[in-house]
Amino acid sequence: MSMNLSVCIATYRRTDLLRVLLEDLAKQTLVPDEVVIADNDKSGSAKPVVEEFETAGCPFRLVYGIQPERNISVTRNLTVQMSSGTWLAFVDDDERAPPEWLERLMKAAQEHTAEGVLAPVEPQLPDDAPAWLRRGKFYDWPHLTTGEVVPVTHLRFGNVLLAGDPVRKLPGPFDPVFGLSTGEDGDMLMRLMEKGSKVIWCDEAPVFEPVEAKRLSLRWLLQRAYSGGQHFGRLVITGRFGHHHPLRKLLEGGRWMAQLGVALVLALVSWPFSRHRAAEWLIKAWANFGKITAFFGWRYGEYA
Repeated sequence: MSMNLSVCIATYRRTDLLRVLLEDLAKQTLVPDEVVIADNDKSGSAKPVVEEFETAGCPFRLVYGIQPERNISVTRNLTVQMSSGTWLAFVDDDERAPPEWLERLMKAAQEHTAEGVLAPVEPQLPDDAPAWLRRGKFYDWPHLTTGEVVPVTHLRFGNVLLAGDPVRKLPGPFDPVFGLSTGEDGDMLMRLMEKGSKVIWCDEAPVFEPVEAKRLSLRWLLQRAYSGGQHFGRLVITGRFGHHHPLRKLLEGGRWMAQLGVALVLALVSWPFSRHRAAEWLIKAWANFGKITAFFGWRYGEYA
């Protein structure tokens, strides 16, 4: 396998975090050939950071562009358009990458003959995070066994390596319809897999994500659950999980309504005894509420 590698970063007004991430990438045991940065701030707030690294000298080529439209899909598309690598690694601008990150992703792709590798995003809560948030582990990703093909229900994009050619052959490749909501990542990965790409898990290549203070609340967790539920509901409605028959979709809707009711009751019962258990049930209720609203065409704009 060729190891010509581009790291793709979509960024929006996180200059300090972007600077730290670029420092991490410069210390990789497998140094990328280029780092591609698409700035979703029309004022170009990330440009001084890029110029700073270019002036100081860094072990990879820096490619920078501005994408002024408020749309995460279009911004991610720009990173793909500007890239030249035969392999594309995607990482978020608020994540930290250990020195062995890229080497381990590429090793997994080679050993398992895969066109895609997903790996963990490990949350890092601040020391003053509420105890109930720590006990609930609400920011954790599910883990799989290294080499296991990733199920369609586990497709996410915070830490992923993909062969470039299949990605570039997809329309978009990220669908702008998802640009103000969520799900553009799972949709793109699902389309890749439908075209025959093998996407596996690598548990040894985590990145780390410091959880921002504004996300340390039940309200934020409920908004995330609602948005994720809406996306899942739309996938069911459009038949992406094989639920093509109208009766099957109605049965799914009925099941979600039942789960919503049960989760709300259990949240109320749990609240006096365990706040994090009550929050878990409330989050499940909100996710099911999001699935139900998808039937009515409602769309929550998380990035709006």
